[in-house]
Amino acid sequence: MKFGQVSNPGVIDFALPADHPETANVLGAVKKQETFEVYVGCAKWNRTDLKGFYPRGVKDELKYYATQFNAIELNATFYKMPDWQQVATWKSKTPEGFKFFPKLTNTISHYKRLIDVQQELEVFCNAVSNFEDRLGMAFLQLHDNFKPEHFDRLQQALQSFPKGIPLSVEVRNGEWFSNSRVHDRYCALLEQLGMAHIIVDTAGRRDMLHMRLTTPIAFVRYVGANHPTDVDRLNDWIERIKQWRKEGLQKLYFFVHQNVELESPLLAAHFIRTMNQTFNLALKIPDKAGEQGALF
Repeated sequence: MKFGQVSNPGVIDFALPADHPETANVLGAVKKQETFEVYVGCAKWNRTDLKGFYPRGVKDELKYYATQFNAIELNATFYKMPDWQQVATWKSKTPEGFKFFPKLTNTISHYKRLIDVQQELEVFCNAVSNFEDRLGMAFLQLHDNFKPEHFDRLQQALQSFPKGIPLSVEVRNGEWFSNSRVHDRYCALLEQLGMAHIIVDTAGRRDMLHMRLTTPIAFVRYVGANHPTDVDRLNDWIERIKQWRKEGLQKLYFFVHQNVELESPLLAAHFIRTMNQTFNLALKIPDKAGEQGALF
C-alpha cells in the first residue's frame, strides 16, 4: 500500500490529534458492553507480500492466514465484483469467528463515482451476504478527488445502501476535513445511518487522521512507514483505544498495512499482544511472528 508514503518518515509528526468532542457524545450515548469485540488483521493474505509469514509447505494461503488472524481487509473485491460462488469459497476456508471486511468494487466508487449505482450496490451486497456470520463490515473508499461538492451523490448512495450489510466510509479529499461545517454535515449523515467513519493513519496524509467516531465502532486503517516509528505509533493507538473503551467503545476493527508489506504480520502481532495485555483479551498471536526477526 503506497498511499501516503513519504521518503523520510523520521521527519513526520505522528502524534495522534486530540479527540473530537462528538466522539465522547457518540460513545456515551450507548449502553456500555462488558464484552469488547476486537478484530485485527492485515490487508492481504498473498504470500508474495507477506514474506516469511507462511511456513514451508503451506499451499492454501487464506486457510493458513485464517488460523493466525481473526480478520482480513478484503481488497480483492475492490478490483472485481464478487459473486456468490467466490464468496462461498473464501468463507469455506475460514473458521468460526473469522471476519471478512470487503471493500466496495471500484466500479461503484471510482468509475461510476456513485452515479446510478443502485444495481451494482445490490449485486455487491447480495454476493457478500453469503459470508453470513463471517461478514464483518463492508467499506466504501472514495477517490481522492471525490469532494464535498458531491455530497448529494454520496448521501443518495448511502441512504439507498441495501439494509442488513454494515457499512463504513472512507473519504480521502482534504476538503472533507478542513472545513468544519462540511465535516459536521458528513459525520451527521453517517451517525444518522449508523455507518462508521473510517480513520486512516498514514505518514503522508496527516490531514485524513481524525478522531471523530460516528458509531460505537472504531474502524482504523493503519499504514506503517517501514520505519522504527511504526511501533511507537501502534502504542499510541493502544492508549487512545483505552480512552475510547472507557467512554463506551464496543468494537474495534484494526488493519495493519505497510507501504512495503514486509513487517505487517510482526506489527500486527505486536499490536495484538499489547491489546491482550491491556484489555485482558485472548486474541491469537500469529505463530510465525516471533520467527521473522526483530522489528527494524
